[in-house]
Amino acid sequence: MTNGKDPYVVLGVSKGATEDEVKAAYKELVKKYHPDQYQNNPLQDVANEKMAEINEAYDEIINRMRNNEYQSTYSSSSYFDSANVRNLIQTGNITEADNILSGVSPTQRDAEWYFLKGSVCYKRGWFNEAYDNFSRAASLNPNNAEYSAALNQMNNQRGGQMNGMPSGYYQNRNQDACNCCCDLICLDSCCECMGGDLIPCC
Repeated sequence: MTNGKDPYVVLGVSKGATEDEVKAAYKELVKKYHPDQYQNNPLQDVANEKMAEINEAYDEIINRMRNNEYQSTYSSSSYFDSANVRNLIQTGNITEADNILSGVSPTQRDAEWYFLKGSVCYKRGWFNEAYDNFSRAASLNPNNAEYSAALNQMNNQRGGQMNGMPSGYYQNRNQDACNCCCDLICLDSCCECMGGDLIPCC
């Protein structure tokens, strides 16, 4: 707390108190110190200060409980539901999918985790990170056709990559003029995303 007091002491509860116990203690203190009871009373200012202290203590304890609950939930390997993460990625909920993946302990990260992490990175345009994760997935489970296909796709994109351009964009020198134009448009879009402009007229 900003005043340096222990919030548990302020509310009169133990550090092992449940959320219901904290709420009950808070309600009792509110009844006792609510400023409405001290209108036109010399103790009104004291009651206001005490009430602010009680509110701050309550908020801090509840926030700690919620944070601990979140960390406990996301650090549990049993929470990692591959099907759920796949669905989140497919429906465009990339941030939520990434949050779940990030909550998995490094010791619990298997081939499926690396594949899904690679999928998240790919959706975000982080092609180097996607390649690294797909590679790890394929190395951990080389018999999985899905992992191998994802890695092969990345290898095809990286092949012939132009120096200085992001992964996933490459030039085939044997392309005909039409395909060259298409490549230039793609490269221009990429440059614009990075703040540049390869083709000013586009």
